[in-house]
Amino acid sequence: MANWELKNCCKHDQVVFLATIGVFTVVILLLWRTFLLTPFKLITVFLHEASHAIACKLTCGQVEGIQVNADEGGVTQTRGGVYWLILPAGYLGSSFWGMVFILASTNLLTSRIAAGCFAVALIVVLFIAKNWTLRGLCIGFVIFLAIIWVLQETTKVRILRFFILFMGVMNSLFSVYDIYDDLISRRVHSSDAEKFAEICPCPCNGVGWGVIWGMISFIFLAAAMYLGLVILS
Repeated sequence: MANWELKNCCKHDQVVFLATIGVFTVVILLLWRTFLLTPFKLITVFLHEASHAIACKLTCGQVEGIQVNADEGGVTQTRGGVYWLILPAGYLGSSFWGMVFILASTNLLTSRIAAGCFAVALIVVLFIAKNWTLRGLCIGFVIFLAIIWVLQETTKVRILRFFILFMGVMNSLFSVYDIYDDLISRRVHSSDAEKFAEICPCPCNGVGWGVIWGMISFIFLAAAMYLGLVILS
């Protein structure tokens, strides 16, 4: 039975889970402006754009292409679908995938499933990518995942769960940072939130929607940590 009250917290696995999230958060923030995180930033941009594409397909639209650029920007070309659902899906989708990766990391089986699904998604996107930055990113991460998988299964280097957890923390933090960077620090008028504010009848501008989406992103992260502790209890 699930320990929703988290009685007798925290056991060894729970302490390791929280400590690892803390360490990853510090490492990511320290290396944020370095080239070392660039591939991981680009893969989070990919998940942001993929979330737009999924929302488009779920609302009966057509995805014409996805681009991820070396400057950490991205574009998803869609036709049809429900626009006011497609627009917030990028930021909120990144937070959602962050939560999924964090929860998947609590168990080796679910980590394998997450890694396998992620690899399949990269292979699928490889065939609809509109530029070589995204194609190269897909190929590179499929190879990277394969290496980690082989190490996990054939050696004593057991890092698959930690990689999946790192991807979860990275997506969660990048979503919040992206909202801040686009809407608060430099106010990008072509951002998803600004476009959403233009079509939404609510008296709220792009910054307002950015703050709302940012709070939702924090809720996703907090929920992931809480549910992870429940799973590990």
